[in-house]
Amino acid sequence: MLELDLQLASSGRHPDESQFRLWCELALRQRQGDSELTIRLVDEGEGRELNSTWRHRDYATNVLSFPADVPEGILDIPLLGDLVICVPVVEREAAEQGKTLEAHWAHLVIHGCLHLLGYDHIEEEEALEMEALERHLLAELGHPDPYADEH
Repeated sequence: MLELDLQLASSGRHPDESQFRLWCELALRQRQGDSELTIRLVDEGEGRELNSTWRHRDYATNVLSFPADVPEGILDIPLLGDLVICVPVVEREAAEQGKTLEAHWAHLVIHGCLHLLGYDHIEEEEALEMEALERHLLAELGHPDPYADEH
């Protein structure tokens, strides 16, 4: 079971909770047991502040992933962490990249959830594994390869 806390701190348009739930459940289905996570939708001011504080980059980015750092045995909850998604950045990127908003939202939520599961894209081999999984999951939803123009 997925416990999803959707926090709306943006006035921009966004998918409804059922879509977020679908995308999260798809990305997390490899995980055994329950999962808890928060998705916070923000505007550029908060997105920029968080990106600057945690990644030392002074701009708003599309999605930030904050995996839970709960020591083993302390709490018996299936807390994965938090995703922060900057709504205006998602809208702008989708337009610039010629993607549908739904496809871009799905990609970013899946991408963020995979980070919460420990996937990364710093090393090339890890990036290829993560991107392949993203492509597969998005194809299940009927969305095109989000990396088609990059390779």
